[in-house]
Amino acid sequence: MTGTDESADEDALFVLSAVLLTPAQFPSVLGDDFPEACAALGLEPYDRGYGLVLGQDGGGARWTVAVDDVSLVAVAIAAWDCGMEYDLSPDERTVVAALPGWPLALSVAAPGIPAPHDPDPEPGVDDDGASPPLAPPDTTSWGSAQRRLGADEIALQWEAWREQFDSEDEEHRTGAAAGADADSVKDGDGDAEEPPEEKAESEATRDDGQLDDTQALHDGVRRVLKELHGYLESSPPPGRIRSGFAPAGARMLRADGPGWSLVARTDDIAYILLDDEPNEVLPVGRGPELPKLLEALDRIAVRPS
Repeated sequence: MTGTDESADEDALFVLSAVLLTPAQFPSVLGDDFPEACAALGLEPYDRGYGLVLGQDGGGARWTVAVDDVSLVAVAIAAWDCGMEYDLSPDERTVVAALPGWPLALSVAAPGIPAPHDPDPEPGVDDDGASPPLAPPDTTSWGSAQRRLGADEIALQWEAWREQFDSEDEEHRTGAAAGADADSVKDGDGDAEEPPEEKAESEATRDDGQLDDTQALHDGVRRVLKELHGYLESSPPPGRIRSGFAPAGARMLRADGPGWSLVARTDDIAYILLDDEPNEVLPVGRGPELPKLLEALDRIAVRPS
């Protein structure tokens, strides 16, 4: 393996990017859990995980090299994130597999060699015996990959999503209270369906942690909460629940399941995304039960080492 400033050697890999594939940290676009993400690459779900090195050979072909030296790849990623140069050159003895193609979309290319393309099939391997090159999951339309990416984005932009939720909640409460006042005046006999102060209080339950009527009745939300409780009784596959850092001593939780994703802060609310609800983000207020559920999930979640 080599950097991009050396002469083009057909057998060299010009490293462009790298990611971790471990139970605690893996590209969620590849699957709901670590074994599923490994299966997408044809790898065994090795407990310690892998480092994935993405690059091009001297002819410009895309390759993904899986190595078992996870620490080395983690150091390289940390250095790059800090804007530092790092020559990622894993020892050949750590290489587990060299896979044609890229499982993730890259917008960069190595200079001085042909543009990125899938490698030609190996000589002597017919179409039936050759695995197709890796390719990024389709995220152009709503589906499992897009749903998981959406949950990841909420985790990264938590404060912005929280402010948006608070703003929409305030507008919802203000509009409901104004409508109740209008109904009361219209009735004229004082027998409004619900006094304005009581109606405003019921709408405000979203703010102090209770679920509003829409959330409480949403079949998808109920199903997700039930499955999350099931994770506490029967351990889910590795990586199905992941715990990351959050400010103020809290933890950021990411959990996935068949057709759904959850992102939550242990000191705040939760958001749920569903395959059956394209582009919708369903907030779940804290209430009396959510804090206990999040704390229990955090105890069984995997964490980056």
